[in-house]
Amino acid sequence: MKDFMMLFISSDYAKAGLSPEEMQTRMGKWFAWNDKMRAQGIVKHGEALHSTGRRVSGESRTVTDGPFAESKELIGGYYVITVSDYEEAVQVAQDYPDYDLGGTVEIREIMVFDQ
Repeated sequence: MKDFMMLFISSDYAKAGLSPEEMQTRMGKWFAWNDKMRAQGIVKHGEALHSTGRRVSGESRTVTDGPFAESKELIGGYYVITVSDYEEAVQVAQDYPDYDLGGTVEIREIMVFDQ
């Protein structure tokens, strides 16, 4: 088994124009997906992320406050899951609730270093 990180890239719900009721319904879909993965025993960790942040870059360690103008997309959260391979991770990602809002799931295998 391997660990994979699924990064959820989408727009902010408020900026997408969702009503409070639509946001509530959408969160229900997220909770159901989370419950399904937990019942399967594949979720190791996951959290939603705030829409603001800071970026530190370059030799001078320049700090930029986000959201970042060069990106209209937002990394809204992540899960770390344990599955056998990329194909299974892609299968798990099929239930991501925000595809209809133009959302994307980026799947990356977590590299393990021998110590």
